[in-house]
Amino acid sequence: MEEEMFKIPAGQNPDISEERRRITFNQEELTNLLDGSAEETAERRNLETFILDHPVLKGRAGREVESMSAQERYEYELDLACRLMLVTRLAEEEGMNHAVRGMFGAGLGAGVLPDGNPINLHFVMFLPTLMGQGSPDQIAELVGAAWNLELVGTYAQTELGHGSFIRGLELQAEYDPGSEEFVLNSPTITSFKWWPGGLGRTASHAVVMAQLKTLGVDRGVHPFLVQLRNGQGDTLPGVLAAPIGPKLGMNANDNGYLGFRHHRIPRSALLNKNARVEADGSYVAPPREKLGYATMVFVRVAIGLDVTVQLKKALTIAVRYSSVRRQGEPSPNCREPKILDYQAQQHKLFPTIALAVGFEMASKAVWEMYNNVQNEIEQGDFDHLPELHALSCSMKVLITGESASTIDLLRRACGGHGFMTNSGLPRIFGMVTAACTYEGENTVLQLQIARFLLKCVAQLEEGIPAPPSCSYINNTFGHKSTVDIISDFGLVELFEKVSAGKVQELVGAGAANQILCCEAADAHARSFVISEFAQGLSRASVSPNLKGVMSNLYRLLSTSWILQNSAEFLRYGNLTFEHLDQLRQDRDQLLTLIRPNAVGLVDAFDIRDDVLQSTLGCSDGWVYHRLFQAARWSGENMKRTPTAPTIMDALRSKL
Repeated sequence: MEEEMFKIPAGQNPDISEERRRITFNQEELTNLLDGSAEETAERRNLETFILDHPVLKGRAGREVESMSAQERYEYELDLACRLMLVTRLAEEEGMNHAVRGMFGAGLGAGVLPDGNPINLHFVMFLPTLMGQGSPDQIAELVGAAWNLELVGTYAQTELGHGSFIRGLELQAEYDPGSEEFVLNSPTITSFKWWPGGLGRTASHAVVMAQLKTLGVDRGVHPFLVQLRNGQGDTLPGVLAAPIGPKLGMNANDNGYLGFRHHRIPRSALLNKNARVEADGSYVAPPREKLGYATMVFVRVAIGLDVTVQLKKALTIAVRYSSVRRQGEPSPNCREPKILDYQAQQHKLFPTIALAVGFEMASKAVWEMYNNVQNEIEQGDFDHLPELHALSCSMKVLITGESASTIDLLRRACGGHGFMTNSGLPRIFGMVTAACTYEGENTVLQLQIARFLLKCVAQLEEGIPAPPSCSYINNTFGHKSTVDIISDFGLVELFEKVSAGKVQELVGAGAANQILCCEAADAHARSFVISEFAQGLSRASVSPNLKGVMSNLYRLLSTSWILQNSAEFLRYGNLTFEHLDQLRQDRDQLLTLIRPNAVGLVDAFDIRDDVLQSTLGCSDGWVYHRLFQAARWSGENMKRTPTAPTIMDALRSKL
């Protein structure tokens, strides 16, 4: 009888079934829209089924790593990473597209390794840098072995004392023409590489960013391919490398440190697609200074996409939990109310659903632009690279910053249960908040965005048109004093007015005012998201029901952002307090309109239970049974431990 109490019931929790009966739109239609098409939805699902249900992986993921020793956890997660790589290759052989991309994504890949992957940087940074900055000969020699994991690489740029300021890196690479070698040396404690994933124990090689010096002249930061360990995993003479220890999140990434003591590498170790050193030490400069930053732009674009998936996972957990959690004084002859029926809870959850959909549309627009610009660069056209760099920074900053804040809000919206590791929310938060600092600390990137905006203004004064994403800078908006808070593109214009006003304010103050720089960068990013959301909505060929639901989400996001920052809209958007009162009423009405579709919207994100790995977010809604089972089978409950009196007796005996 006791065991029956703990057993997960068959079927769905009636509370979540009730929610699904209330849905007013076709969920599959929304899933297809977010994926890009019905065909892309089918491709994604086939890939997920092939990989997650493959016998090599099935039943191995999802163990409670928190109860393992550090060594046990590393071996377990490295084994999973290798299994995932093997199955991904099999998927590729079956003709499944995007298998490798999915392997490291926040969706499919996180279904196997939710707290990071020790070989992530090998594919996300090491191989792209090798392909993008290596010469054809270097690529031919190394890529095959790297692709087959005959060697494992990482990307070592960040140092203990320097992160975003790349020109300040201290690791030295001085060329010795007598031996035709570079001598790598870490002259200070702050010059040690710090943070690269896989560096702790996994990587045998690294692309190492170091200050090149030839013939006594400093040449700036350049990439070098360096072997770190032999076939047995031991570091080579002159190489110092080891793990850096536990972190708030991403603990499967095997982050490490790296230093050199006069370690010699051959001249061929310099990745020389863009710059090279001749045998006598003479230096041939790259044709374009910023070519080496292509990999970082790629990663920042990918971060926007992946963090959006993490946000959708957190939303799925929080909304489903809120639909079955009952709390509060019941009405006569009624059960306690669902917490999803409280307006305060809706205010936490529903604008975040709108946020996730807006981020999805904006990040995919930047991804499409990235692919177009890459094709242009291959043809020698770099005209759109500055705009791409600014947009990749803008989306990286806004998506990671907003997602980190809202995921913690979602965790708190789940009460004490959201604090449990098995809820999935702490792990998701750890993954997302880390993204606010890696691949460019967010405030530093905002300063770069502001400099780009100032440059666009300066170019306008010279008669050079602004890039499409900044076209609002020169828009007089017809000198209109009227305000449109009704139409979709009227709201877009409001955000563009604010962004234009912040840029002009920045022009007057100058780049030295860093607070204004950050505010202008933030306004620019939000304007882009609202614009892409509105355009995506206008282009979408969907049913009237779904169109109405999407329109409600768009208006809720726009309205919420205006109300959060109303002072700027009063100042630059010609809003009045009466407009703000109307927007508050609109927001409250939108919460009511969205309420019947809340579970349907997160269901349409189409995230499998084995990807969520959450006691609170399972699709069947049996929250309490899963919480209790997780507690009963926790590794902590499988061990015999000493009692406090026993320990006290032992301590007293030593006094």
